[in-house]
Amino acid sequence: MTPFVAGVGSANIDLMFSGLPRLPNEGEELYADEFSIHLGGGVLGTLLNVSRLGIPVRAGTYLGDDIFSRFVLKKLEALPITIRNLYKTDCGAIPINISVAAITPQDRTFLSYTDKKAPTDNELQAVFEICRGARIVDMQMGYIEVCRKLKEEGAMLIFDMAWEDTVPRSVYESYLELADYWTANRQEALKFTGCKDVSSAARVLRNWLKTPLIKLDAAGCLIYNGGERIIPPIGEFTRIDSTGAGDAFRAGLIYGLYHQMPIEDAVLMGNITGGKCVTAKGALSAFVSESELRYFFEKYRGIVTDEEHRA
Repeated sequence: MTPFVAGVGSANIDLMFSGLPRLPNEGEELYADEFSIHLGGGVLGTLLNVSRLGIPVRAGTYLGDDIFSRFVLKKLEALPITIRNLYKTDCGAIPINISVAAITPQDRTFLSYTDKKAPTDNELQAVFEICRGARIVDMQMGYIEVCRKLKEEGAMLIFDMAWEDTVPRSVYESYLELADYWTANRQEALKFTGCKDVSSAARVLRNWLKTPLIKLDAAGCLIYNGGERIIPPIGEFTRIDSTGAGDAFRAGLIYGLYHQMPIEDAVLMGNITGGKCVTAKGALSAFVSESELRYFFEKYRGIVTDEEHRA
């Protein structure tokens, strides 16, 4: 059987207000220059970008009969990915993550809503069936027992999470104990470890991960693999909107690991896919094909090697 990548998670919709000079103060109204609605990131965004790179994908999500679910379904039907719907009961809920994104010249800010419930036993079994046999699984919160079974069967687990202060640290630890890689950003790594700098955080993360990774936004990605190293960003990509950059990074990382590349090369792949993502508005608007990814990889791998020699 051809190796595949799998994952299950909620779909996301981004209601994007762009062209804002700043965020409004409390009680203040500002008008944006532009408004648009996009299919958001998350596990579906990652897996869609993985499929765009020519890798077989199995995916699952939750779609109801509400207007937002119908929007997601219409968008997915036009994209190169087949997704199993695990939402069985229409109880008037909206099983979609909805985010209002405010885009300023400095960054973007989200206000989000989700009505996601804890998965039933039947849903957990369906998640296991979708992911069973995968070479790599995009590991999400809420499926710890499924992840444990998949790990026992030999799957590589790539963990992603949105940090929530209300979730006990021990819950995150239980996922990190299973994960092969955690695609943490700077804020998540510092909050989890309690460290004040990313170098210290990477060393603390060695308690759970063989090779910690910390995304540094425009500064690239830090790897701690027997020593600290930073894989630089792709300088020719100009940032328009950072929405979905983390999901796109994870797709490139998964591509490299799927093809059994060294972790440094896989992270460079992630910097390429993540860097391309920020050149357009929306989480899934800008992406590279597999041939483009290979082109940029060969171009920038030489630059990274030259910088190593000069160091």
